Amino acid sequence: MEKDLREILSAGLAAADPREAVLRSVRVEGNTVLVGYERFEAERVFVLAAGKAAGAMARAAEELFNERLQGGLIVTRHGHEATSKKLETIFAAHPEPDERGVEAARRVEELARSLGEGDLLLALISGGASALLADPAPPIELANLKKLTGALLRSGADIGEINAVRKHVSVLKGGGLVSLAAPARTLALLLSDVVGDDPSAIASGLTAPDPTTLEEARRVLKHYGIDPPESVAEYLKKAEETPKPGDAVFERVANVVCGSGRHAAEAAAEKASELGYEPLLLSTTITGDARPIASVYAAVIREVLESGNPLPPPCAIVSGGEATVTVRGSGTGGPNQEFALTLAVELDGVGGWAALAADTDGNDGPTDAAGGLVSGATADAIRGGGVDPEEALANNDAYRALEAGGAMLVTGPTGTNVNDLRVALVSGEGQVEPP
Repeated sequence: MEKDLREILSAGLAAADPREAVLRSVRVEGNTVLVGYERFEAERVFVLAAGKAAGAMARAAEELFNERLQGGLIVTRHGHEATSKKLETIFAAHPEPDERGVEAARRVEELARSLGEGDLLLALISGGASALLADPAPPIELANLKKLTGALLRSGADIGEINAVRKHVSVLKGGGLVSLAAPARTLALLLSDVVGDDPSAIASGLTAPDPTTLEEARRVLKHYGIDPPESVAEYLKKAEETPKPGDAVFERVANVVCGSGRHAAEAAAEKASELGYEPLLLSTTITGDARPIASVYAAVIREVLESGNPLPPPCAIVSGGEATVTVRGSGTGGPNQEFALTLAVELDGVGGWAALAADTDGNDGPTDAAGGLVSGATADAIRGGGVDPEEALANNDAYRALEAGGAMLVTGPTGTNVNDLRVALVSGEGQVEPP
C-alpha cells in the first residue's frame, strides 16, 4: 500500500502542474490574449509571477508570449526552482516574511506604477505569495509584520481569517496591486491553494476586490487572543478600507482560477481506481484543525474494516482542503504531519490500512517534509525509535515522532501548491485487533 500511495500522490501532483495550468487557460493571437470569454488587447506584456509555483507558471508565459514579453519579476520561495531569460527572480522566505520579501514587494510596486494604459500585467499567482511579498503598510515595520504573521499561524485561524488581517496591514494585498497598476489591464491566472477557490482569498487577493473589512480584521485578532504589535494596532485604528466589489478599478481586471486542489484530488481518486481501489472522494473543501479531521478518517477506516461501509475494501478515501494546527506545545511539525500522527495513534495496532497526508508544495508548515505516510504499525515503530507518539502529539512534535518511526513523507519542492491531499487505502488484509 505504501508503493500505491506514492503513485497516487504523484498522479495528484501531476494534475496540478502549474505550467500546464497556464498553457491550457490562455491562447494568444497576435496582440489579442484570449482567456475563456475574456479578450485582452495589448502591445506590451509584463509578468509578475509570485508564489511557490511561480517558476513553472513564468516558463509557460514565456512560451506563450515569446518576444512580446517585455519583462517582469518572479518572486518565489528559497529553494524553489525558477529560471528565466527575461524575468528577474527574487527568492524570499515563507511562511514568515524576510527582508528579501520586503525588497520583492518594493520592486513589484515599482513595476505596477510603471505600467501605462496600453499595457497588460499578467499576474501569475500561486499559494505563498502573501508571505513572499512582504508589504507592510507604513509605518509598520517588517519585525512587527513577522510577529503578527507568526501569531496568526500559531493561533489555529483559517487562511481566510489570516488573510483578512494581512490585507488590512498591506500595500499590495486586498486589491492593492491592481490599484497601483491602473490604468493598465490586469489578467490574473490563479493557482488556488484555498478552499472554495475564491480569488479574493488566494494569496490575500492581490488582484481581487476585498469583501472583508477592517472591523473583521480586528475581530479575528480579538477572537484568537492575539495582541498585535503597537504599530499594527495603531494602523488598524485609522487605516483606509481596501477596494471593495464594484470599485471601478476592477473593470479592467480578470481573475481566472487555472488550477486547484480539486484537480489533484480527482486525479488521485482516478489513480487509486486504476490500482484496484474503489475510490471515495469525501470532499475537496475540508478545513479546520488537523486532529479532528484525522479522527473522522480513523472512524471511517474502522467502519470500512468492520462493516464494509461506505465501501468494502479494497478502497481509497480521498480528500483535499486546508488543515490547520492549534499550537499547544513547543514541538515541530505541520498540519499534515499532525494529521498523520493522530491517525497513527488512534489506529495503533489496527492492520489493513495505510494513509498519507501531504502539503502539495512539498513543505508542511515550517519543515522540510511534505507530511507523513502511516499505518497501524507506525505508532509502535515510533516507540521503537525512542519517542512516545502520544506525548509527541500533545507537544505538537509530529516531525520528530514521524522521523523516529520512519514515517516522514519527503518530496522536496514540487513546483505546485494546491492545498493538502489526504489518501487512506484500506485493503482489509492482515487486519488485527489493536493492543
